[in-house]
Amino acid sequence: MTMELLIASAIAVLTAAGVYLVLRGRTFPVVLGLAFLSYAINLFLFAMGRLVINRPPIYDKAAEAYTDPLPQALVLTAIVIAFGMTAFVVVLALRTYLETGADQVDGHVDAPEDAEGGS
Repeated sequence: MTMELLIASAIAVLTAAGVYLVLRGRTFPVVLGLAFLSYAINLFLFAMGRLVINRPPIYDKAAEAYTDPLPQALVLTAIVIAFGMTAFVVVLALRTYLETGADQVDGHVDAPEDAEGGS
């Protein structure tokens, strides 16, 4: 019971942090937020597979029981896709920064505020 609560809490925290960071205005927190969301999805997929200890992952007539290899394959595939997506987003963010000179997601530079604090 406590392990399920721990995994569910970890997934919830990663998802909340990921959504919060994705909604930020700068590109680096957005990249971190996407990474957190991919970690949360990987944990969710792995938890849905019902981890079974000391069981073979391949069905054999001699085996009494086996574990489902599909969640592990999905998580491995999701890790590769998330790595490629993160690399692509980092390159896009770097290219946007070099072309616009701003780290904002929308590409607009914030207006500098008056140093004296008033007009």
